[in-house]
Amino acid sequence: MFRFACALLAAAGLAFSPQLVAQDMKPITYPETRRGDVVETLFGERIADPYRWLEEDVRNDSEVADWVERQNAVTRGYLDTLPQRSWFEGKIRELLDYERFGLPVKAGGRYFYTRNPGLLNQPQLFVRKGLKGKPRLLLDPNSWAEDDATALDEWKPSEDGRYLLYSVQDGGSDWRILRVIDVKTGEPLPDEIHWAKFTELAWVGNEGFLYSRFPEPEEKEEFQALNYNQAVWFHRLGTNQDEDELVFASPDYPEHSHSAQVTEDGRLAVITSAIGTDSRFELHVIDLTRRSREGWKARELVKGFDHDWRLVDGMGKVLWFVTNWQAPRFRLVAIDLSKQSPEWQELVSEKQDILQQATIIGNQLVLNYLRDASTRAIIFDLSGKSIRELSLNGIGSAAGFRGKPSDPETFYSYTSFNRPPAIYRMNMVTGESEAFAEPKLIFRPGDYDVDQRFYLSKDGTRVPMFIVRKKAIARAGKPVPTLLYGYGGFDIALTPSFSSIRMAWLEAGGAFALANLRGGGEYGREWHDAGRLDNKQNVFDDFIAAGEFLVSEGIATEGGLAIQGGSNGGLLVGAVANQRPDLFAAGNAAVGVMDMLRFDRFTAGRYWVDDYGYPDREDDFRVLRAYSPYHNIRSGKDYPALLVTTADTDDRVVPGHSFKYTAALQAADLGDKPHLIRIETRAGHGSGKPTDKVIEEGADVLAFLAEWTGLDVPR
Repeated sequence: MFRFACALLAAAGLAFSPQLVAQDMKPITYPETRRGDVVETLFGERIADPYRWLEEDVRNDSEVADWVERQNAVTRGYLDTLPQRSWFEGKIRELLDYERFGLPVKAGGRYFYTRNPGLLNQPQLFVRKGLKGKPRLLLDPNSWAEDDATALDEWKPSEDGRYLLYSVQDGGSDWRILRVIDVKTGEPLPDEIHWAKFTELAWVGNEGFLYSRFPEPEEKEEFQALNYNQAVWFHRLGTNQDEDELVFASPDYPEHSHSAQVTEDGRLAVITSAIGTDSRFELHVIDLTRRSREGWKARELVKGFDHDWRLVDGMGKVLWFVTNWQAPRFRLVAIDLSKQSPEWQELVSEKQDILQQATIIGNQLVLNYLRDASTRAIIFDLSGKSIRELSLNGIGSAAGFRGKPSDPETFYSYTSFNRPPAIYRMNMVTGESEAFAEPKLIFRPGDYDVDQRFYLSKDGTRVPMFIVRKKAIARAGKPVPTLLYGYGGFDIALTPSFSSIRMAWLEAGGAFALANLRGGGEYGREWHDAGRLDNKQNVFDDFIAAGEFLVSEGIATEGGLAIQGGSNGGLLVGAVANQRPDLFAAGNAAVGVMDMLRFDRFTAGRYWVDDYGYPDREDDFRVLRAYSPYHNIRSGKDYPALLVTTADTDDRVVPGHSFKYTAALQAADLGDKPHLIRIETRAGHGSGKPTDKVIEEGADVLAFLAEWTGLDVPR
């Protein structure tokens, strides 16, 4: 019916209004969902959980698998009727068809980097001898699985470039398989490590490597069981995994997690321990030069999970760290472990901008700062004296600056909302930068206006927001359908970045806005603390205020505001849809945390108590109960059109969150707009997704949001 109506309008030469036709559509018949009778009394309150059965793993439960199949059929039937969908699919594919490079890594005179010529499902890994050498394909993940859903994740060459250690991600899962390849011959070594997760890759000479893993889970529990007892292990090349040596563990504290890094000179291993998602760490150091006598003896360096410590590097017995100890916006410190009583020394003091990272390259320090969610880089000497600032082109994000203390060069990327990442090589002696790889585009970045505005939240807090739209639209002051994105959690800062999917929305004539909500890392610890635990409502208030600002300032059309967020941002979309359903026309809640009373029962969910609190503690329960998307759906209100997206192999935020939330939406009286779920197969929380699936999902989501915001695609 929908395609037929559009064809008639086009044939008659009439202007097409997606919103008008959407409003004329008949209500969707949702699949039937069994309602269970689970009711629990928590702190004196009876909590119904009728869709508890949807928490079961779709791979092992036939009833859940049947529900998924029926939901996907209804959603697919609806999305395929949207006339905007084919345009968005073609436009996203067109915008993604450009050469993309990863940051080069130098080892033993060889340069390693990833490259995708355009539309390969997975980027390939290349190596070249010398900067001008001929590229040689080293790893091609596109040959690893028929559906191209097996991806190359992290990788690291040995110091001399002889070997390459890499991790493999299958079907989007957080579990990793570690393998090694001989770089010269391209032949794989027999070494293979299983059950690695949330791990660093750290070579110990050419002997072997340090990595982190969890105990092997029970059969059929690998995608849902809680993650406890992570430990650091050493694998010696040429041996079986069951011969690996235990390096560091905390059996008395199974909730602690541990990862290992090795300094560039190979002398010290630094063990970083955490108890959740908060950046509060303990540190231990292992002297690798004494390992033959002492084994894996770990020396305590920082005790107490109180502050953030980010290893910069080490030379000899001197270690450098970026820390927020006595500096909420971070500073650079060093310690000399060769002294009888080592003490921390400050090299670069805390500044108004947030110090994000530092590296030592060419015996100089490169420090990355964040100012109002945009990055800047400053070069210092090793004593902490400023030498020069790296000039960046407008509002954007610079990242990378990898290298060794002896390297005369480094590579970094620069990107913005209207500019895909370009790779630059910087001469550390002269400070001059030259392009290493710049993408060729089918659009003109100069046609787009990238602006930063500040607005007031409900309590008067000043919040930054980026707004992107065509310059012609900005000059005309014309309100257009607008897509608002947010996250607001876990000390994560959202900075300018390029997305072919967002660019397709902009090319269609819409506007895009990104709000830097409290709970993120844009302004240090205080900003993070203001948006977590019992302050979490501030995040929702910031997002709602952003939407109100966009409408009142004439940027977004009334009735034309769409919202989007993933993971913690999916929770954000669900919460604000409950609290202000009148403000938003449509929303996409992706891989969201939707049941705030049970999030800590699955996989990595137990880590999130740092941001959310403990559901089994009454004070935290009261806060969580008040905003949990699953528990606060307001029947009798007209809700925005909602498309929930998740994947069957998401073992970060298990898909049961999205399943239960969608079932509750569909059972409530929320008006005539659709509330659908799209469940991807052989995909996870997001990383490693094949290009084809990225395009298909992006087209589905944009077509849905365009349909309900009135965004007309070009004809």
